[in-house]
Amino acid sequence: MASPILPGLGLGSGLDTTAIVKALVDADKAAKQSQINRQTTTNTSQISGIGTLKSVLANFQTAIKNLGNTTTPQFLGYTATSSDPKVLTSVASNTAVNGTYTVKVNSLATSSKVATAAFAGGPSSAIPSGTLTITQNGISRPVDIPTGATLQSVRDAINTQQGANGFSANIVTDSFGSRLVMGSTVTGAGSDITLSGIPGLTITTGQKMGATPTATSAGAIGELAADASFTVDGLAITSKSNTVDSAISGLTLNLVAGGGATSTVTVGPNSDGLKKSIQAFVDAYNQVVTSINTLTKPSLDKDGKPTIPAALTGDPLGRGILASIREPLASTGAGDKLTVLSQLGITTNQKTGALDFDSAKFSTAMDTQKLGGEIQKLFLGDPTATGDAAKGLLERMNTALTPYTVTGSEGILDARSTNLAKVKTNLASQQEALDRRIETLTAVLTKKYNDMDLLVGKLKATGNNITSMFEAMNAQKNA
Repeated sequence: MASPILPGLGLGSGLDTTAIVKALVDADKAAKQSQINRQTTTNTSQISGIGTLKSVLANFQTAIKNLGNTTTPQFLGYTATSSDPKVLTSVASNTAVNGTYTVKVNSLATSSKVATAAFAGGPSSAIPSGTLTITQNGISRPVDIPTGATLQSVRDAINTQQGANGFSANIVTDSFGSRLVMGSTVTGAGSDITLSGIPGLTITTGQKMGATPTATSAGAIGELAADASFTVDGLAITSKSNTVDSAISGLTLNLVAGGGATSTVTVGPNSDGLKKSIQAFVDAYNQVVTSINTLTKPSLDKDGKPTIPAALTGDPLGRGILASIREPLASTGAGDKLTVLSQLGITTNQKTGALDFDSAKFSTAMDTQKLGGEIQKLFLGDPTATGDAAKGLLERMNTALTPYTVTGSEGILDARSTNLAKVKTNLASQQEALDRRIETLTAVLTKKYNDMDLLVGKLKATGNNITSMFEAMNAQKNA
């Protein structure tokens, strides 16, 4: 009697050869697949963690640079407020003192602007080759004029070769023709521009265009370059620049308008501004600490025992970064009365490692010790000092961050990212190799079990035939 054939089973043996092959293959694959999965999960988590660190440290470094920006200073010990910013603005340094100053601006410092004689042929007028010499303040600067030059190509040559030195040139066309017009960013008496060396482009010292220019007129347009003229509390002062840092000790005046306009400059402590800047520094620092804590501390169960590791749990990188940025905090500043951050109410939280800022203690220190200038020196450094003493907290902090944030193979985080990328590629290769091996193993086992099933089927058929023969013989015997 033939054995029943179950659906999906081997036709000959009645066994689920597909399930058997799958079980054998899964057993062979399990250990290696588990290893690859575990390493891939860790690698992916670490790549994400390094990416987060890069972003956080880049943001911190940007915040530090913004706080230390010399164009828009954030740690000014004193404020210098102008009653009329349309006349002048002012900035106080850490050497300023409280006070009020009346400034009357008679005239602004002006720069030199000159024009050559007119060329009837316009911008395409031919210009002889040679060297055009631009002289200002006794300094001569050459401009090479090649063969076949035009007035327009001379203009371009000046802008290309001497633009970095503050010179600019263009072409202005009036009723007589086109003129080469040159200007300079340098201001003050004696800074007039002269041109020599090329016929038709010559302008001599003190030469003016005149009230009614002609085709051959050349020289200064309007008045010659002049110094700024102003008074401070009635004391007459001149300056070659409209940015004046030597008139009032500790103050920089930026003259905006002349004509005898007056503005009052008031200097006082910058308590609110300093508090805001310090809080910005503390917040940026704490963002780094919080992010590193999140990336390194595992999840805890109700008993306080570690359960799920974080992206960088056990990785010394996080601790290294924290150690690097904490070191500048502990360094002594270059001030006289202010040398450490704790004097301003800035302390390290022993549980989290973040900074705590006690604004009340800060205000007390500002009121009683007058630390405005000292705070500026602590954060920005002392320009009168040399070596490490000249460096402020922000510069030292930026130096500590640089090994981690610098791009390329020299950057610690970039190097780690490169290594993790290589590991990711290697794991992908391992997975492909495993998949190929499993595919081959599956094919081999499937063939073996199919062959076995076919053989068992043949044996069963032979057995059934023999059984049928004996049953027939017994039937004839009993008939």
